[in-house]
Amino acid sequence: MTTGLVEFRFQAKSGKLQCVRLSDRRLARIVKACQDLPGQHLFQYVDADGSPKPVTSSDVNAYLRAIAGDDFTAKDFRTWAGTVLAATALCEPDPDSGACRSVPVAIKLVAARLGNTPAVCRKSYIHPGIIEGHLAGTLRPFLERGAVARRTRRAGALSAAEGVVLAFLSGRRRPARRAPASA
Repeated sequence: MTTGLVEFRFQAKSGKLQCVRLSDRRLARIVKACQDLPGQHLFQYVDADGSPKPVTSSDVNAYLRAIAGDDFTAKDFRTWAGTVLAATALCEPDPDSGACRSVPVAIKLVAARLGNTPAVCRKSYIHPGIIEGHLAGTLRPFLERGAVARRTRRAGALSAAEGVVLAFLSGRRRPARRAPASA
């Protein structure tokens, strides 16, 4: 781990084996420190009594709620990642045809990254506005214009792709509410 390469291998939902590789020296040092704690869990903390305790999904979600000041969970971050990945995949040219990728191809790519089936990925991890925008032909032009504009501004907490996807979804017009039919 001295190279900064970290590899996580774990069994995800439905017993599917996942392998995630990251190159980050700081993260590698933190993971190494966690590995040095006694016990069988990689992610642990030492409680007030000095005993190692595993970090559970409930702990992670409680932490996210505390720092966000709202009811966010890890699934919200996963959904955001899936949405941004889908928008990017839909706007990249298909290597075979040069045209924008089709919805099924893009969803398969995102599903592979998230370790889900395409059906679960589309239903639970991709904002429907991204697919609607792609099918309406508004997503790619917006993302292309937004990416150019975003590069000229100072980098913020969001990546360029995230900023443009957020702007796209924020600017979408919601259908007007119908007035109740008068009797």
